[in-house]
Amino acid sequence: MEDNNFISVDKLIEFGMSLAIAQQMVKTMNEATTNMRTSGTFPDFLQPKLSQLYVAIDGKQNGPFSEQELIKLIQDKKLTKQTFVWKPGMAAWEIAEKVTDALNLFSMLPPPLPSTIKS
Repeated sequence: MEDNNFISVDKLIEFGMSLAIAQQMVKTMNEATTNMRTSGTFPDFLQPKLSQLYVAIDGKQNGPFSEQELIKLIQDKKLTKQTFVWKPGMAAWEIAEKVTDALNLFSMLPPPLPSTIKS
């Protein structure tokens, strides 16, 4: 009977080691999947980021604004291509159409509907 107990303990140890190896494999696979790059995407540190811009509204400096806030200002017509903007690294304020970061925002919004389109 002692031989059966020894075999049972041996099987339990084997099962425990197998379980530990399986858990390590799952952890490794999860890490690999998390760190996997999808074709056509950039890692976070290579993602193009819009510099935060300051905007002159009613003759006063406002900001810095995030991209979403700047788009809202464009929609509200508080930021136009003729509005003065500034970002760190610029020597002076410039109109938005001369600042690439600002000008790119205007291309993200659809143009106004033509007057010939009816609802």
